[in-house]
Amino acid sequence: MWLTQPFFGNMLVRMVAALRNEEVSRVFRAIADILEIKGESRFRINAYRRAAQAIDNLPDHLEDRVRENRLLTIPGIGKDLAAKITELVTTGKLAYFQTLQSEIPMSLVQLMDIPGIGPRIAQLLYEEYQISGIDELERLARAQQLRRLPGIKKKTEENILRGIELFRGGLARRPLGRVLPVALRLVDYLREYAFLDRVSLAGSIRRNRDTVKDVDILGVSADPDRTAEAFTSLPEVAETLGSGQTRISVRLHFGLQVDLRLVKNDTFGAALCYFTGSKEHNVRLRELAIKKGFKLNEYGLFRQDERLAGGSEHDVYQALGLPFIPPELRENRGEIEAALTGDLPRLVTREDLKGDLHVHSVFSDGHDDLEQIARQAKELGLEWVGICDHSASLRIAGGLSVERLLQKLRAIREFNDRSPDVKLLCGAEVDIDRHGNLDYPDEVLAKLDLVVAAVHTVFKLDQSHMTSRIVRALQNPYVHILAHPTGRLLGEREPYLVDVPVIIKEAARHAKCLEINGSARRLDLNDVNCKAAKDSGVMLSIGSDAHRVEQMQDLFLGLSVARRGWLEARNVLNTMSYGELTRYLKGSSMQADQPH
Repeated sequence: MWLTQPFFGNMLVRMVAALRNEEVSRVFRAIADILEIKGESRFRINAYRRAAQAIDNLPDHLEDRVRENRLLTIPGIGKDLAAKITELVTTGKLAYFQTLQSEIPMSLVQLMDIPGIGPRIAQLLYEEYQISGIDELERLARAQQLRRLPGIKKKTEENILRGIELFRGGLARRPLGRVLPVALRLVDYLREYAFLDRVSLAGSIRRNRDTVKDVDILGVSADPDRTAEAFTSLPEVAETLGSGQTRISVRLHFGLQVDLRLVKNDTFGAALCYFTGSKEHNVRLRELAIKKGFKLNEYGLFRQDERLAGGSEHDVYQALGLPFIPPELRENRGEIEAALTGDLPRLVTREDLKGDLHVHSVFSDGHDDLEQIARQAKELGLEWVGICDHSASLRIAGGLSVERLLQKLRAIREFNDRSPDVKLLCGAEVDIDRHGNLDYPDEVLAKLDLVVAAVHTVFKLDQSHMTSRIVRALQNPYVHILAHPTGRLLGEREPYLVDVPVIIKEAARHAKCLEINGSARRLDLNDVNCKAAKDSGVMLSIGSDAHRVEQMQDLFLGLSVARRGWLEARNVLNTMSYGELTRYLKGSSMQADQPH
């Protein structure tokens, strides 16, 4: 039987392990939540949270580490947690977690996933109303019953309702950075082991939208029955929703739906175009086809019964009189018109990127030292990295005192003296206080290679105050970049109230850059605002915001936003060489307050 072949078995082990990392980290986070509700020590709670984060950031699989007795090499994992990981990976259960669940119901823990509900409120809701789910919570909030409880006011109740709305949106659509690695593993597996001659992602994930509802995969199969069996037999699959000759739908263990559509080879290109979308882009293409006397659908481009194109997307676009339009642009935001007039942008590519402008090190809350960051940069093909640790007031993140910052400056200078290839910039992610003041005095900022200003506290100002706060920071001549300009966390926190067009205008006026924060949780600025910034002449920077070297890969998530924002290499600070960048940063303060 083909399923017993060794190569297939090895692939199954890899797929199981990839899923188990996520399962173990999810259990550890749930344990931390339960311990928080119970009022246990902050040390124990944080130990589980740090362990969960460390597991999420692993470049390899827990199953391999258990087998090779390497769990203790994971930062923050001691003998007790290593034993719990081993129990989970080998048995699929954890006795300690089951005991905790008998004390605190998971329905209560799950309420804490809703923004605005912490352990105190969750405990109160359970004790007073025995709330068992989000629907019941929403009903009580809309009936204004929550504000009757001690410590819950009208504003708290309103915030809970907004949190429920945000939570439901997060369930419907998941951050690209969480889904894409899973989707790429599935495509790699299908390409190698599922009897497919051609295979590609499609849908919104291929367009690199910042959130994804489900995953669409398109393939050409030499044997649809065996393809379906291989796909539905994956350990990641919790449920088969449907299986036929042209479409197989499954749901993964963490709730994500994946649809595999099988098409014929001579229609693959047309089908890929159709199922990639967007719907609005496809409508425009069909309108263009009709004007030319053609018919366009997922089977091809036709003149009456004659198929003119269909085997490749390039052929379909060419037959319509268009150049190939990159998937990231297919949102009906002017890409058809630009293609017709020859004005499509030459989008920035991975090969264009020379460095990462936002990485944290051990000097603040990062995990890795300068040498480790430089090694990772070299592996990613980068020439330089901006080391931007937190400033003094952000104590929870190990913010640097002026003295510590100057120590870091000396360490980076010494590193650059001995490093022949990768160079580091001494930067800081400097807090903007509620009045627009920066966390370090100007004489300290002047010593740095790179100043990245950011809002990390007091998010609930009204739009006027939040906007003026940021504008004042942009007026400082030593600021180079505004980090994560709207403060959003995908599925967790809405953007704070800020007038983005005003921020873009002021960034242009003062010759400042706006950041595309590539963190899987952020992707901020978004694509629409990136294009608006480009159109206003503002330079964009991309930063991974990595706190571990493995997260430096998020630089390329930021790149996906840049491409969706129509950015070319000349619009992105990261495409400069080290020499070009240092000259630009030194000269940018002299350009401030001059017309852009």
